[in-house]
Amino acid sequence: MGLFGTDGVRGKAGEKVTAFAAMRLAMATGIYFKPLSKTKKILVGKDTRRSGYMVENAIVAGLTAVGYSVIQIGPMPTPAIAFITENMRCDAGIMISASHNPFYDNGIKFFDSKGNKLSKEIEQEIAKIYDNLEFIEASQEVEKTIGRSRRIDVAEGRYIVHIKNSFPKSLTLNGLRVVIDCANGAGYKAGPTILDELGADVKIIGNNPNGYNINEMCGAMHPEVLANSVREYRADIGIALDGDADRIVVVDENGDIVDGDKLMGSLATYLNSKGELKSREFVTTIMSNKALDDYLAKQGINTHRSDVGDKNVATLMREVGANFGGEESGHVIFSDYSATGDGILSGLQALAYMVESGKRASEIFNPFELYPQVKENIVVSSKPPLDSIEGLNKLQESIEAKGVRHLFRYSGTENKLRLLLEGSDKALLKELMSQSVELFKKALA
Repeated sequence: MGLFGTDGVRGKAGEKVTAFAAMRLAMATGIYFKPLSKTKKILVGKDTRRSGYMVENAIVAGLTAVGYSVIQIGPMPTPAIAFITENMRCDAGIMISASHNPFYDNGIKFFDSKGNKLSKEIEQEIAKIYDNLEFIEASQEVEKTIGRSRRIDVAEGRYIVHIKNSFPKSLTLNGLRVVIDCANGAGYKAGPTILDELGADVKIIGNNPNGYNINEMCGAMHPEVLANSVREYRADIGIALDGDADRIVVVDENGDIVDGDKLMGSLATYLNSKGELKSREFVTTIMSNKALDDYLAKQGINTHRSDVGDKNVATLMREVGANFGGEESGHVIFSDYSATGDGILSGLQALAYMVESGKRASEIFNPFELYPQVKENIVVSSKPPLDSIEGLNKLQESIEAKGVRHLFRYSGTENKLRLLLEGSDKALLKELMSQSVELFKKALA
């Protein structure tokens, strides 16, 4: 498996993501950015995992060793790192997080000076440097050119002000009861603070991180917990973040979980109704339900599809001139305000839609019916090319002949094969999925 996955480097802390690997990767990153440097500063943030201390210190050591000054801002949402990197004129930004993964995993995400995630080409260049230990050792600075680090506590305020400015100044959240589940993660301070300052009656869960409980029966990975709280508090809406707060799941006032495609479809039409959907273009991934494309087409909105990963969504958005896009998994990008998915920002836009429409969440976030889908995940120990698996082509031809859309792909962040089938006959989908799972388990056992 390569060094970089779908979203940076990720794996079990102490095994794949070790202190040595983190320091070496930081040195490689610093070496790559030095010829492009304007400020000799790199920003470093993290989520609430215990292993973040280990990884953070290793990254600081690696960056200072090659001559970079490091600004440490502690636990902070991933989209905050993207924003503050540009806002503080840093050459690059680094976020230490394994996103929605359990606490024992960790990861390292990278941003350029504009807050964009690095392209595959840049990642490959950094990986080449990472593999060249002799070059890394020769690139270490000495005497007065060794870098330094400092920790600042005011950066979160910049992000909070920025995100609040995305909410229409003519609106208020007064009279709305909102439950927010912070996943015991990086958004546990910023999320509730922003909602409170905009006037909402805020009920907070998942806001007591201890280093081990990030994403544990809470947040976007377990929206059923939020759903129960929405019913308990008789709230108007619930918002769940994931561990690094770049993902959102919405729950309506009845405690029903809003599908990610339906949420994006609703927000796209909301922006379009205000004349704020640039060129009437929308970007999602190959994972989204085709019903989303068909619904938006009726509104005069053109849908484009990218590979999985909000980085790929953002790249395609720039190519087609779109300012809105996302993934059904909850990464939603409003590029007028953020270069990456932002759960808190997306929650504010959903709330703005509610306030302006004067309608309940259940009314506005259920605009169309999804086509039936069946999904399965298979744990794998290796990831051989799918086109090398015997019998797969014949299976795919059989699936397509029955009018079923299929998507088989390896996860870029976990050792899993993800299977998706979509069509009109649910019984047929289950039968074809059973055949698919059997084939892959035999081939990958």
